[in-house]
Amino acid sequence: MGRRNAAPSKGDLREQALLDAAEELLAHTSPENLTVEAIAQKAGISRGSLYFYFGSKHEVLAALVERTVRTIRAHADATARDESAPVEAMERAVRATEEIWRAHSTVMRAAVDYSALHPVVGAAWSETVERFARTMTQVLRGAGIPDDDGPDGASALAEALCWMTERTFYRASCAPDGDLGRASATICEVWRRVMTG
Repeated sequence: MGRRNAAPSKGDLREQALLDAAEELLAHTSPENLTVEAIAQKAGISRGSLYFYFGSKHEVLAALVERTVRTIRAHADATARDESAPVEAMERAVRATEEIWRAHSTVMRAAVDYSALHPVVGAAWSETVERFARTMTQVLRGAGIPDDDGPDGASALAEALCWMTERTFYRASCAPDGDLGRASATICEVWRRVMTG
């Protein structure tokens, strides 16, 4: 029998506070320089208490990336259910991705930067981009792109375009002006040209 009360437990709230603290710290600290002490202090708990929830800063980062990519996966699922015209579905997907980059750019950049160094983060990040590529393959098929195994098939194009989207948002979020809106417009234009020939 499940719990009657769906409210998060005290432990769940503390874990979320630790992840929120880590995300805030990433705005001013690289993943390499982020420390367990700083995360614990920012969350208002002792270092020892942090170890009750996470074994290391790497586990904190992995959980933070996982929390963020769950949002991206939810948008991928929403795009898969989108019954509007393919170009409109693509534009909504790109704009939703822009909003996630805008809200969580420090985590998204850390995921990209850290994915080569930490296998759990790398796997979560790659699986998320690949999941979006599978969804966008359906969108490209709906736009009339052939569903074959060649380099111009819907699957190959979706994978390349999703990785291009990831890299374009990453570079925009790293730039001093951080113009994610411009990046989003360019990404939509590239997708649109592929979809409409």
